[in-house]
Amino acid sequence: MSFKITKTAIEGLVLLESRIFKDSRGYFFESFSYSKISEHGICADFVQDNVSSSSYGVIRGLHYQLDPFSQSKLLTVLSGKILDVAVDLRKNSATFGKHLSFEICAGQGQILCIPNGFAHGFAALEENTIIHYKCGNYYSPQHERGIVYNDPDLAIDWKIPASEAIIAERDKAFPRLRDAEMNF
Repeated sequence: MSFKITKTAIEGLVLLESRIFKDSRGYFFESFSYSKISEHGICADFVQDNVSSSSYGVIRGLHYQLDPFSQSKLLTVLSGKILDVAVDLRKNSATFGKHLSFEICAGQGQILCIPNGFAHGFAALEENTIIHYKCGNYYSPQHERGIVYNDPDLAIDWKIPASEAIIAERDKAFPRLRDAEMNF
C-alpha cells in the first residue's frame, strides 16, 4: 500500500490519503508506515499515541509545546468528522501566523501530518467524534502553551455556531497569537 501525498500552501504541513479497502464487513486502511512516509521526509519518529473523544460542538485548541518538547503529530479520525486547524508558529517561515483548515472524516483514509512548530486544534463536527494521533514528543505540561481559539487576528471559522461551541475554560484563557510565547 502507498499513500497519496498532498503538500499544502504551508511548508511541512501535509495531507496523506491511504487507499481504502471496503466490503460488506466494513473498511480497512493503513494509517501509518514509518518506511513509506519517512522516505518522503515526512515526520515519522513518534513516541506517544493519543485518542480523543468529543461531542458535536467541542472545540479543542489551539495547543502546542515549546522546544525542545515541541510535538509533530500524525492525525486521523476514527469516528465522526472534524475541522482540523494548524497554525504556523515558525518565526522564520514565510507563512508565520497563517493557518490552514481541513475537514477530515472517518473512513476516508485521510491523515494529517503536522510538523513541529505549529499550534493545533480541532472542532468536532459530528457526535461521537474520535481522533487518534501520534506525537513526535512526550507530553510536557511545563512546556505546553496555547493560543485562544477565537483570536481575531487568525479569524478561524470553526464551522460551529458560537451558541453551540463547547470550549474548556483553559482554552478560552489562552493569549492571542501576538502575545503568545513561542520559540520555533
